[in-house]
Amino acid sequence: MEITDVRVRRLNTTNTQTNKMRAVVSITLEHEFVIHDIKVIQGTEKLFIAMPSRKMDDGTYQDIAHPIKAGFREKIQTAILARYEEALANSAEESANTSETPEPETQTPEAQTPTEA
Repeated sequence: MEITDVRVRRLNTTNTQTNKMRAVVSITLEHEFVIHDIKVIQGTEKLFIAMPSRKMDDGTYQDIAHPIKAGFREKIQTAILARYEEALANSAEESANTSETPEPETQTPEAQTPTEA
């Protein structure tokens, strides 16, 4: 099964010390099936993905959709993390570009001429 699209829908670049969720991602399989709300999580040693899940009455979480074979899960995780790293790099680049943009010139109060009454 081919992963035909990976979209980072939400990227968390702030509050990363307390919030371990780094992104929310959607993937498309074979141009025909979409899985939304896959989360990129910062683990103690590395990033990993968490498939979409729902909270059960007993407080536990159960996956709504998930790969059956470990090899396909690894394929999904590799594709998602690669796209996440691209989105993170693009976000950092955009931040750098906006911080380099000069402020528009404004007149200081002493440069303004008083209007006559």
